[in-house]
Amino acid sequence: MSLFSLSVRRQGRIRLLFSLLCICILLVSSCANNQVTNPSASASGNGRITIGTTAKPRTLDPADAYELSSLSLVYNMSDRLYTYAPGSTKLKPELATALPTVSDDGLIYTIPIRQGVVYHDGTKFDAKAMEFSLRRFIENKGKPSFLLSDIVESVKATGDYELTIKLKQPFAAFPSLLAFSGVPALSPKAYEIGEGKFEPNKFVGTGPYKLTKFGTDSLTFDVFDEYWGEKPLNKGVNVQILSSGVNLYNGFRKQGVDVAYVSLDPDQVTSLEKMSKEGKWLTIPNEGSVVSYLTLNRNQKPLDIPEVRQAIAAMVDRKLIYDRVLYGQAQEVYSMIPTTFDVYKPVFKEEYGEGGNVEKAKELLKKAGFSQENPAVVEVWYPSSSATRSLTALVLKALAKKTMDGILVLDVNTVESTSAFKNIGEGLYPAFLLDWYPDFLDADNYIQPFLSCQKGSPEKGCIEGGSQSQGSFFYSQKMNKLIDQQREEQDPKKRQKIFAEIQEILAYEVPYVPLWQSKDYVFAQNGITGVQLDATQNLIYKNIKK
Repeated sequence: MSLFSLSVRRQGRIRLLFSLLCICILLVSSCANNQVTNPSASASGNGRITIGTTAKPRTLDPADAYELSSLSLVYNMSDRLYTYAPGSTKLKPELATALPTVSDDGLIYTIPIRQGVVYHDGTKFDAKAMEFSLRRFIENKGKPSFLLSDIVESVKATGDYELTIKLKQPFAAFPSLLAFSGVPALSPKAYEIGEGKFEPNKFVGTGPYKLTKFGTDSLTFDVFDEYWGEKPLNKGVNVQILSSGVNLYNGFRKQGVDVAYVSLDPDQVTSLEKMSKEGKWLTIPNEGSVVSYLTLNRNQKPLDIPEVRQAIAAMVDRKLIYDRVLYGQAQEVYSMIPTTFDVYKPVFKEEYGEGGNVEKAKELLKKAGFSQENPAVVEVWYPSSSATRSLTALVLKALAKKTMDGILVLDVNTVESTSAFKNIGEGLYPAFLLDWYPDFLDADNYIQPFLSCQKGSPEKGCIEGGSQSQGSFFYSQKMNKLIDQQREEQDPKKRQKIFAEIQEILAYEVPYVPLWQSKDYVFAQNGITGVQLDATQNLIYKNIKK
């Protein structure tokens, strides 16, 4: 059974990289003159910080929160056993006092728990309370529950300040799961364990802020005076939820919000970035962890021929996509694993060059028996709600037409998003443009959901597993073994070697073509300091000061 397979529950995680407004992306100044429609978005002058966003949370219950809009808020009101230092993917203890002690068989994790911590409602935090929080995450069976339920056999407080977790099978990346924003400590007095027993409109945790207002278009966070750690550098946070990127853009320009983050269109980012160079405000770019890619279905002709998939990988000109589609607001990535991990290996660059290697692409296609008279015709699909992917598809089509002498023809098609994510696993699309938001920060989460297959054959491809859910239908017994090996291996150096071999196979078989790695942009008014994102792209509220 796949520990993190992409069934219907995971398809909701394949989200759009940008929330774009119609064709504004093509017009650099198109959205610049719209007026703010929400007058309540106003920056405060009392030491509080006003954060503007378009991300509207569905719930504040961590056991059911599986969207960035919810998780980013939960993150700032809570603590987890482990977290990440800003700008780093290295774990550090938070409610734990040290990294886990792992048994020789890799199944039992013993975690020392911090003392002197209390919840927002005054309840004492200890190992039993952490056991309650993790059990509730699993047993209430919310959207993200599979992250732990698929791998955890039991959670038990084995002392007042000692927690013991037993796994169903070894998983070296398990500590990274305990840093997931959705597994914080929750007050046992404020919540219940039971399937479907969720509390979407409240939050009672141990974090630096407590929730004092949860409205349809705003939230208020007040500083928690009894917080065990370093107190926030501000007097509290007002989160203003704006109805569109246009309103967020204009609200920030008119100083209605102190910090703007998620979601601005690429043209709006370009405009704000240009004005920041004139000293009007600050731009804080951040290396993202989201990978955008092209899925290639090995069960659809002509993609059943490896040379055709390889030719597409060779033809792709990433720099052209960055310039024409993303205005340079991305970075090159030559693997499905982002550059933020030390196991990253630029295998597509090593195999096909930096991009736009049309001579190699033509050579591969001719080797596969294609010509101008008998071209390889490949359908490329994308979700209709994504202007970014629409333009990407058009750029790829134009690139093939201009450079491939008619040997390769890309036929661009669109489909409504809900239908797309349902049908990808059915194998209806030869090629599809998608992006991947990680569930947890480990290279495994960029490999196992894409390349693992529990049931299949070299002839028929994957019938059940990650690659089937992602629409590539890639199957390799060797790959399955390598994935299992890296999951069990506790030695980072040995694990790195396994990932290197995995990525080399990826570049040769080409079930996916990595296109770009996201950059995230935060904008802050002059006088605002301490604006940072953590490794999972959460804006860290407590370090912001004016």
